[in-house]
Amino acid sequence: MFFFSEFFAALISTCRDVLPILALLLGFQLFVLRQPVPHPKRLIVGGVYVVVGLVLFLMGLEKALFPLGRMMATQLSDPAFLWGGVAAASDWAAYGWIYLFAALIGFSTTIAEPSLLAVALKAKEVSGGGISQWGLRITVALGVAVGITLGTFRIVTGTPLYLYILVGYVVVIVQTFFAPKKIIALAYDSGGVTTSTVTVPLVAALGLGLSETVPGRNPALDGFGLIAFASLFPIIAVMGYAQMTQWVTNRKKKMNRREETHEV
Repeated sequence: MFFFSEFFAALISTCRDVLPILALLLGFQLFVLRQPVPHPKRLIVGGVYVVVGLVLFLMGLEKALFPLGRMMATQLSDPAFLWGGVAAASDWAAYGWIYLFAALIGFSTTIAEPSLLAVALKAKEVSGGGISQWGLRITVALGVAVGITLGTFRIVTGTPLYLYILVGYVVVIVQTFFAPKKIIALAYDSGGVTTSTVTVPLVAALGLGLSETVPGRNPALDGFGLIAFASLFPIIAVMGYAQMTQWVTNRKKKMNRREETHEV
C-alpha cells in the first residue's frame, strides 16, 4: 500500500509537470497550424507510457540511485578505508579508491546514456559512416571519466570550482580555432548529452556523499559542480580526438608524398 501511495503521489506530480508541454503542443497544432492531431490513439498510448515511465524513473532515483551514490562515496572515503588510514585523512593522495570509482562510474554511466547513443547514431548516419558510433561514445565516456575524477579531486582538496571551469573553457576556446570544423558542433553537443537520465543522479549523489564525508567540506558549497565537469571535459575529449586524428592523417599523407618523391 505504501508503494501505491507513493506511486500515485508521483503520478499526480508528473502529470502536473507534463500538462504545460501537452498544452503547448496541442495549442500550436490546433490554433497555429490549424491541423487535426495525427494518430490520436497512438499519441494517447505513448503519452501514458511516457508518464508512467517518468514516474517509475523518479521513484527509482529516490529509492536506489541517490542512496547508492551516497553510500559508495561515504564508504570509500571512510578514514578506515583510506590509503594510509586515519592519519592520512587530510591527504588528497589517500583518496585513491574514490578517484578510481569516480572514473569508472563516469565512464560506465556515459556509455549507458540513452541521449548519447541517440546522438552517436545520428552522427554516424549524417556523416555516412565517417564518425564511428562506438568511437564517439568511448571518447565522450573517457572525457566524462577524466572530468568526474578531477571533480572529486576538487572536492577532496577544497579548491575553488571556478578555477577548473575557467581553465577548461579557455582550453575549449583554443581548441575551437584549431579543431576540424565538421566536429566542433558535435563536440559541443556531446558535452550536453552526458548530463542526462543515467549520469546525473549517480554523479550528483557521489558529490554530495563525498562532501558530507571529507572533513571540512560543506555539501551546499562543495557537493555540487561534478556535473559541470561531466559537461566540459567531453567537449575537450571529442575535439582533442578529432585533432589527433587529423594530425595522424596529415602525417601519413606527408610520408606518402615523400616516398613518392623518392621513388621518382
